Amino acid sequence: MKIALIQQKFHQNKKLTIEKTCEFIEQAVKDKAELICLGELHQSEYFCQSQNVDFFDLANDYKKDIEFWASVAKKHKIVLITSLFEKRSAGLYHNSAFVFEKNGNIAGKYRKMHIPDDPNFCEKFYFTPGDLGFEPINTSLGRLGVLICWDQWYPEAARIMALKGAEILIYPTAIGWFDDDSKEEKQRQLEAWIGVQRGHAIANCLPVVAVNRVGFEKDKSGVSKGIRFWGSSFAFGAGGEELFKADSKNECVKVIEIDKNKCENMRRWWPFLRDRRIEFYNDLTKRFID
Repeated sequence: MKIALIQQKFHQNKKLTIEKTCEFIEQAVKDKAELICLGELHQSEYFCQSQNVDFFDLANDYKKDIEFWASVAKKHKIVLITSLFEKRSAGLYHNSAFVFEKNGNIAGKYRKMHIPDDPNFCEKFYFTPGDLGFEPINTSLGRLGVLICWDQWYPEAARIMALKGAEILIYPTAIGWFDDDSKEEKQRQLEAWIGVQRGHAIANCLPVVAVNRVGFEKDKSGVSKGIRFWGSSFAFGAGGEELFKADSKNECVKVIEIDKNKCENMRRWWPFLRDRRIEFYNDLTKRFID
């Protein structure tokens, strides 16, 4: 399976950003990509840096957005993973990934389950936690375990996707640095982000792909200077081997080949699922074990 990672920045407004995304998709198709992955909330700025009810208007056209990205998938005959601001009802919004089949049909969607609430990442203000669970999405290219950003820190989410037969884990992402942090702190954060996801690949014997944005985006509230998104989009194989890692500054399109058969080979040698002691895991459903 040939999969394309599109790492990009926000280009001033939605129209220009989508135009650039479509250019990148065309480039990936020329490079024989079958599955194309876009980053988290890729149509807009990362608006969650502050709490502003006006930003809910960004979701008003989400049904038209679905139609548009479906047409892109159909035009290029690709499986396409998008990340959209879903308006479910008045006052009810989700951070959702829509997966489109080669014929433009919706193969499935995933609503972000873990919602952060940190400085400059005020997502609980905007997003209702997902209610669709951790369900792989069936496509013509296989079963895709699509998760979103903050989900990437949780081994439980990756494991459940694996137990339900996901053949690859894919994380559309928007994460970055604060400029005032030290160089050492920035490196620590980046290595932690990469390390925990590489662990998901190893523990589940599955390839893992993360697609992050780049560029600096100001905090319009003025409370902080903003976020410098660190890019570094990557792919790891089923044994945790690095297949690709982008830099932290530049937009890029990278097509890599994933060997889905490697999962079977790895699990024969490292049968982690076979040796799980499920009868002793009940405590995992507790918030904390006092």
